[in-house]
Amino acid sequence: MGWRVSKIVGWGLGLLAAASLTTPVAAAPDKRKIEDTMKRATRFMVEKAAINGGYVWSYLPDMSRRWGEMEAFPSMIWIQPPGTATMGHLFLDAYHATGDEYYYQAAEKTAAALIAVQQDNGGWHYFGDFAGEASTRRWYDTIGKNAWRLEEFQHYWGNATFDDAGTSEAMQFLLRLYVEKHDPEYLPALRKALDFVLDSQYPIGGWPQRWPLKSEFSHHGKPDYTSFITFNDDVAGENINFLIMCYQALGGDARIKDAIIRAMNVFLVTQQGQPQPGWGLQYTLDLKPVGARTYEPDALVTHATATNIRQLMRFYRLTGDTKFLARIPEALDWLESVKLPADKVKNGRAYPTFIEIGTNKPLYVHRRGSNVVNGEYYVDHDPANTITHYSATRAIDVAEMRREYEALKASNPAEISKDSPLLAGGGSALPRYFLVETVATSDLNLDEGERSPEALVRSLNAQGWWPTPLRATSNPYAGDGSPTPAPGDFSRSHVGDATDTSPYTTDKPVTGISTGTYIENMKVLIAALHRP
Repeated sequence: MGWRVSKIVGWGLGLLAAASLTTPVAAAPDKRKIEDTMKRATRFMVEKAAINGGYVWSYLPDMSRRWGEMEAFPSMIWIQPPGTATMGHLFLDAYHATGDEYYYQAAEKTAAALIAVQQDNGGWHYFGDFAGEASTRRWYDTIGKNAWRLEEFQHYWGNATFDDAGTSEAMQFLLRLYVEKHDPEYLPALRKALDFVLDSQYPIGGWPQRWPLKSEFSHHGKPDYTSFITFNDDVAGENINFLIMCYQALGGDARIKDAIIRAMNVFLVTQQGQPQPGWGLQYTLDLKPVGARTYEPDALVTHATATNIRQLMRFYRLTGDTKFLARIPEALDWLESVKLPADKVKNGRAYPTFIEIGTNKPLYVHRRGSNVVNGEYYVDHDPANTITHYSATRAIDVAEMRREYEALKASNPAEISKDSPLLAGGGSALPRYFLVETVATSDLNLDEGERSPEALVRSLNAQGWWPTPLRATSNPYAGDGSPTPAPGDFSRSHVGDATDTSPYTTDKPVTGISTGTYIENMKVLIAALHRP
């Protein structure tokens, strides 16, 4: 998914820029050197970086500071990708590529970490803390509550979240690990996770962002958004993915199939009528589009609409049911209708993110102040001086989606859905590779520059990690923010004054250890083992 890639890049892949296609082809290292490099890098992560089998996103070399999406305590592991479950998937990919049991054992350690921090309800939070509840509350009372722009971390609900695919990826990894050797040790946690998805689903088919339901965090006059039916960060799509995997791998459970069908149908009933047949990021239980964080207004949302259009085309491929295609042309026409004039388009971003309900006018988000105490977000129609941590405009290829729709409309429904796991009745195998989706090398630029296998073999340092500029950093906790704004303009920065603990990009990165770098480099090396 695109948001995963952006977060991995944000936390330290600056040195891994793709080389020019004109770079001469280098001699590939032999299989032994590749496998040795993979093993040394993995030993460091498993035996030095991990905490009880779990990981965060990045570390200083001396481990004195570490980060997930935000700075973490030493006792924490991060669930959001590219975190602990992502590492589990990578270990299983490496196990399939090499046959080396060390990688399977590493995956088992990762599973143990995830199970240890799995909540009794079956889901996961953004992170797990092996120091217990008191430590987690201390983190929220210090680092969490002072993150101005990351409002989802400002309050401790104590429940699990579907946000940012952390729970989804953890569930998918546990399912994948179980079907690898059918080890019954993983069945209880897997069943809890499946029940979590089924029990938290609303009868109409959508899911809240957090569950069990709570409504205790009214923020700047806005209601607690966590019980709203949520499309943001593809919550529904990720849960559908997991349920299809379960239906596929565990047999055709009618309860699972019913949940999948209801989940697909919620995309239909939440599409708005004319003259604005798009989608919002969240919905009230009476199916009205609604905002969430204070920089997400009540609005229709162009990138959410594009994502949901693509999902409907996928649902048609899964079911052969033309109802999923029926209103796509309306949504595409609506997107075209809100496109900015050519002279207002910058960097190919032609579609305003937020569209006012009832008027079709773009809404733009701004902020004032310097920290979470004195700062606030506000919305108007002025495109000047918008916040930069949440894009005001989007690049959407409507023409490509229209071509795909036309091809699907002309297709035979029975033919296009003949290989669907939903129609096969279950019992089919999961893919062998998840992060390295195929061992084909055509898309991985294996012979080029700093990303070539040869360069990766050379650049692994003596300690066993790839030195990476940690471009994302944060202010250490320095006490709660002042009610009086600090001098300066923080309206377009990712971080406010010195008390703001939100992550930001620095122009003076330190070199450190990046889980994302490890994952991306291992993907290249795994693919190189199978190059023709």
